[in-house]
Amino acid sequence: MRHGKKINQLSRKTAHRHSMLANMASSLIEHKRINTTVAKAKALKQFVEPLVTKSKEDTTHNRRLVFAKLRQKDAVAELFRTVAPKVGDRPGGYTRIIKLGNRLGDNADMAMIELVDFNELYNAGKATKKKSTRRSRRGSGSSAAAPAAKAAPAKTEKEAKKEEE
Repeated sequence: MRHGKKINQLSRKTAHRHSMLANMASSLIEHKRINTTVAKAKALKQFVEPLVTKSKEDTTHNRRLVFAKLRQKDAVAELFRTVAPKVGDRPGGYTRIIKLGNRLGDNADMAMIELVDFNELYNAGKATKKKSTRRSRRGSGSSAAAPAAKAAPAKTEKEAKKEEE
């Protein structure tokens, strides 16, 4: 039975798996896009996304937590310097996995994993929108705008022209 075993072992011992994921995460942060197998890409997504979330708040503690996982100073600096400001308003989902087909040598399923905000092809047609605030049913956010709307003059262009004549 495999109750409670959610991690993909990738046919490796724990130390090898952690080292491999740290190296792949550093390559992903450095190059913004890498090609690998689908299973490794899915495991890497689970490994990288919490690190990117930690990098959104630049504190010494978060830098040390990320460095403990990545173990490469250049990758940590790149993550906090360039990646974090670009994904600052995104609430999650920092990576995208695109399946590429099968590898010629061993017919393994291949995939490309990339950082979402660094792909210019997908983001070219979309205009950058303002950060929207979450609305709650308790707060009366529209009540402050309602008196201002009532105080505004209700003259249309036609009424203004009639008054001028």
